[in-house]
Amino acid sequence: MRFSRIARRAGFTLMELMVAMAITSIIVTVLVSVTSVALETWNRSRAELRASHMGKMAIDYIARDLEAFVVRSGNNNDWCQATLDPELSTHGDSLVSSNASRLMFFTGATDRYDGNAGDPSFDKGGDVSCVAYLMRFRDPVNSKSSGSKFKTYVLNRKLVDPNATFTQLLGATNSLNPASYLDPLFTGFYSAATISNKPNFLCENIYQFTLTFHVQASDTTDPTRPAVLTNIPVRIGAGSGDVKSFRVTGTGIVTDPVNAQVAAGRLRAVEISVTVISDFGIDQISKRKFANDSKKAEFLAKNSYQYTKVVQVPGV
Repeated sequence: MRFSRIARRAGFTLMELMVAMAITSIIVTVLVSVTSVALETWNRSRAELRASHMGKMAIDYIARDLEAFVVRSGNNNDWCQATLDPELSTHGDSLVSSNASRLMFFTGATDRYDGNAGDPSFDKGGDVSCVAYLMRFRDPVNSKSSGSKFKTYVLNRKLVDPNATFTQLLGATNSLNPASYLDPLFTGFYSAATISNKPNFLCENIYQFTLTFHVQASDTTDPTRPAVLTNIPVRIGAGSGDVKSFRVTGTGIVTDPVNAQVAAGRLRAVEISVTVISDFGIDQISKRKFANDSKKAEFLAKNSYQYTKVVQVPGV
């Protein structure tokens, strides 16, 4: 009689299974941790890149217009007016802008007539345009939706072509009547709602838009020394030492409050400063509740990026 031997099958012991599961858990944990760090780094880099794009776009447009700044002396015209925007102090829901300027001035804009300057079918003659920069807190896609949940700070640029600039703005500013100053005159023809129309959209998430005008004036504070030229920075804002408005006229510089030294000086440069908040920051700050203002400021500092450029202005 023959007997067949049945071979025993090899298997894992309970201890081996536990060791394998522990090693697998460690590997998965490390992979998840590395992936999480990589995703966070990617998201922050993407947010910074997008913020950089928005900040660069805003500054480049303003700088390009300021480099072609137009002013003529010996008249009563307002050639440039920058004011602290009072409307944004009451807008923004949980996100109130730290500083916002309204800027309007005459310039030889290269993109006048929708970029068709020199084409007789579009170009009606003249090369002096007027441009306005205005911030508003709204939905960048649907500007007419007042109840939108996707609101952010939007910077708008309204360019007026030379023919309309001459008939509606330049020729109408020859008056010392405060009602004819450039800001109210401009918004008389082009309201804030018109400036905020979709075609005038420039960029979004611009949380702060600050202008500092650098004026060259004589320093006569020390009567024992001859007067020397000095640079006086004049910042638009609500802080101590700031001014609420800055105007360049055909007869000099006018500020509110009045500064006699600045009034006798000459505008040499404009410093443009913008703060851009990331999409994540805009989303979170509208949903989260912060324990205090310092926590909110800390969050904004981590999720915002600041860009600055000084532009020399010609012939002022």
